[in-house]
Amino acid sequence: MKLLVRNLPRTMTEYELREMFKAHGSLDYCTLVLDEMTGESKGFAFVEMSNEEEALAAIEAENGKKFGKEKIRVKAAE
Repeated sequence: MKLLVRNLPRTMTEYELREMFKAHGSLDYCTLVLDEMTGESKGFAFVEMSNEEEALAAIEAENGKKFGKEKIRVKAAE
């Protein structure tokens, strides 16, 4: 199941994102979207987990969770 993670702090690293979701199960991939010109985070990412139950648990646990000053949003990617 592919997840869209939004409202991430611009300072968050892909490693931090990966660690956040690894707590809920195995990841197929994790990609923090970066600005091509600056190399800085655009504030959103995609995470894919092959186990749907683990992905749903990750959505439940991480959606609305405060990270830094912002509440991140996690949902199934369309």
